[in-house]
Amino acid sequence: MRCPGCEDGDVHAAALRFDLHIPQSRSLKVKRAAIRPIIDGLRHRHVSVAEVDYQNQWQRCALGVAVVGESESFVREQLDAIERFVHAAPDVEVLDVERAWLESERA
Repeated sequence: MRCPGCEDGDVHAAALRFDLHIPQSRSLKVKRAAIRPIIDGLRHRHVSVAEVDYQNQWQRCALGVAVVGESESFVREQLDAIERFVHAAPDVEVLDVERAWLESERA
């Protein structure tokens, strides 16, 4: 995608998917209380975040996070910081992380 005024004229976008385990959770309410600080902390970084799977399971959560920026290096730095933030969250174990980039179509 073209972006007038951007570093290289392109819009760069990527997404992360976190597969999380919340071992102490015994209810959906406890699970939501454990992941709420993660979601709120990520939103303060001006990224999009949503629970994308396992909504009805007490001890599992999948979060999707999307980042858009003017340069690949900016997006990459944001993704790295987001991964560190989620890995540092208390009461949550990161089982898996997937990273995907939006491929632009160049004319």
